[in-house]
Amino acid sequence: MEQVLKIHDNDNVLVATSATSKGQVITIDGISLKLTTDIPAGHKIALQQINKGEDVIKYGNPIGYALANINPGDHVHVHNVKTKLSDCMKYEYHPNFTELNIATSGKTFKGFKRKNGDVGIRNELWIIPTVGCVNGQANSIVKLFKQQHHTEKIENIHVFGHNYGCSQLGDDHVNTRTVLGNMIKHPNAGGVLVLGLGCENNQISELKQSIGEYDETRVKFLNSQDVENEIEEGLKLVEELYLNIKEDQRTDCPIADLKIGLKCGGSDGFSGITANPLLGVFSDILIANGGSTVLTEVPEMFGAEHLLMERANSEEVFEKTVSLINDFKDYFIKHDQPIYENPSPGNKAGGISTLEDKSLGCTQKGGSAKIVDVLKYGERIKKNGLNLLSSPGNDLVAASALGFSGCQMVLFTTGRGTPFGSFIPTMKISTNSELARRKSHWIDFNAGTLLETGDMNTLSEEFVNYVIEVANGEEVNHEKTGFREIAIFKTGVTL
Repeated sequence: MEQVLKIHDNDNVLVATSATSKGQVITIDGISLKLTTDIPAGHKIALQQINKGEDVIKYGNPIGYALANINPGDHVHVHNVKTKLSDCMKYEYHPNFTELNIATSGKTFKGFKRKNGDVGIRNELWIIPTVGCVNGQANSIVKLFKQQHHTEKIENIHVFGHNYGCSQLGDDHVNTRTVLGNMIKHPNAGGVLVLGLGCENNQISELKQSIGEYDETRVKFLNSQDVENEIEEGLKLVEELYLNIKEDQRTDCPIADLKIGLKCGGSDGFSGITANPLLGVFSDILIANGGSTVLTEVPEMFGAEHLLMERANSEEVFEKTVSLINDFKDYFIKHDQPIYENPSPGNKAGGISTLEDKSLGCTQKGGSAKIVDVLKYGERIKKNGLNLLSSPGNDLVAASALGFSGCQMVLFTTGRGTPFGSFIPTMKISTNSELARRKSHWIDFNAGTLLETGDMNTLSEEFVNYVIEVANGEEVNHEKTGFREIAIFKTGVTL
């Protein structure tokens, strides 16, 4: 493995693939560089002279400008690079499409076909509180159920508690009602008990109207204030749901039925070199076979949004993408917060210097397919193909938002590692082999081998097959440990 990597022909920086030392001489493209300082793995090294004010180029695009003269062999990082990004911008539509040229594979997975035509990759029993006041009651119902029943005939029973559903106004309240409604109808759930209190503003009667038609054998509702013993009554409803779903069987489904969310967190200098490009290849393969992927984390599109806008498949989708970007910038401005307070301390420690640096690596998860639609927060997938989704970059909020949109699984790349899981399978893909070795109880798949082999074809085939195995029912690590949560994006005041 080479100690340094040049990502794009136009780059004026290199990436250290392993820790390098001051005084060490490295050679690339016939150029010998003597390092002026120690440089950690994943961090950038100046390939040539970059004068103060000039662009620092990585991934073939500017990631900021030089704050001072940078000499060949210097460490290029937050001390001498600053973002070039500004506030809301005007954009023009200049389509630039790449044909995928990927043969259809005929691959299938074994999923659960639901009455409404949706397909799940899990057959679980969920209790979804309408309001945080009844989280404890929901947990008591599950505890009693597990004491009285063997649950091996269903894949899991879980409470997805949260702190919302009351004291919310306007769009903030509507968002909560909408995303909980999307969970109620999610195909990974074979049965759902919706547990309310009775006096909250997220009333069950309004929630029913919001979700529209639903399978009454698979979804039950209970207002705790309406009965004498809500735990006893809730247990009866859960037992009824259990009887309805325990005989469900997996059947063969085309991979066109897969809807997969794309997410990253705890990124490092290798994210845009290994794991994110791997997800991009996967996304293109799935889309070529009729499936769907969803790219979110809007603040981590800032600085790379022009590359996404070029791929909008129509002027309407382009305009929706412009609104996606500028509306999120307005959200920061409205709260008197800096738009570019990113990357995080962990990102910087891993070698990411500016938001452009992060975004150009982050958006590679979306591959090269055309963008077919742009979804608002809480909106469900309507078109097969690559979708953009409005959500912040926060790991649990964004992963939950992908599930709310109808994704059955999230693919989550990380260079630092994280143990969390959302309410749908959240597969962790490491950007480097050291993380995969050290945190094997967190990481499900290692993309860091690309640094050693450079063989994307073999790795992507292995990865597609692993995703199918998880869709078939193989648990990822956070499912094994039971780390599963939801986080709802709160945007308004609390009464």
